[in-house]
Amino acid sequence: MDRQPFLMMQNMEKSFNGVPVLKDVTLEVEKGEIHALLGENGAGKSTLMNLLGGVHQPDGGTIHINGQEVKMANPRVSQEHGISFIHQELNMVADLRVYENMFLGSELRNRMGFLKVEEMCQKTYEVMAKLGVDIDPKEYVRNLATSYKQLIEISKALLHNSTLIIMDEPTTSLAEHEVNRLFELMRNLKKSGVSIIYISHKLKEIKTVCDRFTVLRDGERVKTGAIEEEDIETITRLMVGKSISQDRFIHEHQFGPVSLEVVNLTSPGLFRNIHFALRQGEVLGFTGLSGDGRTELFESLFGYRKKYSGEVRIHGKSVKIDHPRKAVKAGIGLVPKDRKENAIIKDLSVIHNMSLSSMGHFEKSGFIQDRMERKKFQKYKEMLNIKVHNPRITIDKLSGGNQQKVIIAKWLEVGADILIFDNPTQGIDVGAKQEIYHEIAELAKLGKSVIILSSEAPEVLRICHNINVMYQGEITARFSGDEATEEEIMNYATGSKREAAKIG
Repeated sequence: MDRQPFLMMQNMEKSFNGVPVLKDVTLEVEKGEIHALLGENGAGKSTLMNLLGGVHQPDGGTIHINGQEVKMANPRVSQEHGISFIHQELNMVADLRVYENMFLGSELRNRMGFLKVEEMCQKTYEVMAKLGVDIDPKEYVRNLATSYKQLIEISKALLHNSTLIIMDEPTTSLAEHEVNRLFELMRNLKKSGVSIIYISHKLKEIKTVCDRFTVLRDGERVKTGAIEEEDIETITRLMVGKSISQDRFIHEHQFGPVSLEVVNLTSPGLFRNIHFALRQGEVLGFTGLSGDGRTELFESLFGYRKKYSGEVRIHGKSVKIDHPRKAVKAGIGLVPKDRKENAIIKDLSVIHNMSLSSMGHFEKSGFIQDRMERKKFQKYKEMLNIKVHNPRITIDKLSGGNQQKVIIAKWLEVGADILIFDNPTQGIDVGAKQEIYHEIAELAKLGKSVIILSSEAPEVLRICHNINVMYQGEITARFSGDEATEEEIMNYATGSKREAAKIG
């Protein structure tokens, strides 16, 4: 008799408004296995997991756990079967404390019905200690960095003794040491018999931590296999349906004059002695390890942070930017790394997210000219290949890559000629990454000055003309994109090498 897998989702079918999203998909996960679920945005991964999590009901197919058929009528039933879902969109209540988020819906109470606050705090502390995280259980979630919110979600799954944990892009907001700690925890969970379904676009992570994989494409299962038997290029081809070039997207061309110059910029505890010049038509990269100060540096240049010294020159003119409005007026646009919290308004339409910062362009006699707005959006839709049938739908219905393109359109409409991208492809699938890289290259050809902040060395190598490496708030090396290598970048990003004399 064949051994039953821990989880068997067999012949799953699901349609929305008559459009098939899942077509006869089967997924098998063994007990104590880390199983990668792969595919581009729209491939059906989230729908399949929402069927398992009881969010949606299948049109066909069966779900078995430990050989027993189960009906996931709602999310609570799924939780009762030991399934926890750590969503990419963090389900935190910002105005509650950490322990309150951990026990939300399953609070501990005494016989009188009063909350057992200290016991919940102690249990929160204990489960976070397993992750090596030091967070005050009574701290308000709104005061925490996104990476800590991610770790709270993971801790919540551990708290409820889950037997199967679904992790959707869990490392998106984590620093490298936090990623390594998470992987160590996942391996320990695996040893204790916990199964993990791991969804990520970071294929190097998949190769590092996963045992087997299943690829979905266009709502169908393409392949299931052992991760060690496939290389990254093959997996990418399975996901996208074609080979994806790893060649450089950017090529040398004639740069224009200097558009942005920074001289001796310093903010105590964040960055110091920063010098660089950015030219028109140039894509300039800043890379290093998480916590190297690059995000804080460019938040200062955009006016989010006011406490810094040094000089900033835009088109040769010295400016003091102490508010984002001044940055926009100076022609700077920032695409932040946390797109959903800081760059879009989820409940607004796609078209209004594009035009929100430039409403005056579409106003006449106090009224917004709808036709003019639609015409301008159509221009950017074609220019940036934004995939949306109806620009009146809310922007949260779009994939990450298309949301990113709408943000780019917003800055183009404002008239920004200096564009800063902080982790431009965070949470974006493999195929959409190529499109974002293409758009960045096209912006450079149009004479825009572009800055890329990324902790992924392969990314800056592919799309930057020149690269700055940062370590502990300082620029430790500069390379042209043609001469840099991942190994050299890592040497300077970790402080193993320095070129201070050369770059000071």
